[in-house]
Parts: sequence; structure tokens; C-alpha cells
Amino acid sequence: QVRLVQSGGGLVQAGGSLSVSCAASGVRIRAIPMAWFRQVAGKEREFVAGIAWSGATAYADPVQGRFTISRDNAKNTLYLQMNSVKVEDAAVYYCAARGTIYSRSSADSSEFDYWGQGTQVTVSS
Repeated sequence: QVRLVQSGGGLVQAGGSLSVSCAASGVRIRAIPMAWFRQVAGKEREFVAGIAWSGATAYADPVQGRFTISRDNAKNTLYLQMNSVKVEDAAVYYCAARGTIYSRSSADSSEFDYWGQGTQVTVSS
């Protein structure tokens, strides 16, 4: 059984830094595509960043150059480091994993099979 447990997040001042983590069990994250999505109330969930099983990364334009997705294979944990945070980054952040090993990466939330519980990120101006 695959399980994704998130931690981190919280309140950050605009311009500051914050990180979120996603500890996986039941799957080796080195073999599957994973991603971070975020959602604001009343809006669709949107892609933030993704990491392929190969380690290649991709970012949504609004976060390019400010956010970094990474993983620690030994800890089987995915991370999102958020720097130069903006007010518009405030959202509930979700980690996600595709269920098929060595599958292609995706920015489409419908192609992800497993989800973390969500972590609130609040940005003060």
C-alpha cells in the first residue's frame, strides 16, 4: 500500500523561504515520477514542480527559479524548497506519485495515483 505523508509548510513572510516534505512508503520513489501540486479554494489544483524517475525536474513558470524539487532516495522522501515566496504562492500543497514504475512524468493531476494529505502554506505580506 502506497502512502504519502507530508510535513512542513506553515506561515512565511513574503520574500522568505519555506519547505515541505513528503515521506513515501510502499513504493521506491527513485522509480516513479512525483510532483507537487497546489490548490487555492475555489480553483483547480495546479502543477508546481515535478521530478522524473531519472531525476529530471520541471517547474511551472510562476515558480521557476524560486522553487526547487528534490528527493532523498535513501530516506524515500520528496521535498519542495520554496524561496522568495510571494503572496500568490499561498495554497494547500500536495505531493503526488504516479503508480507505474518508470512511467513518464506529467503535469496533469489526473495521471497521478497517490496523494499526500495536503499542507497549508500561508504567506503574509
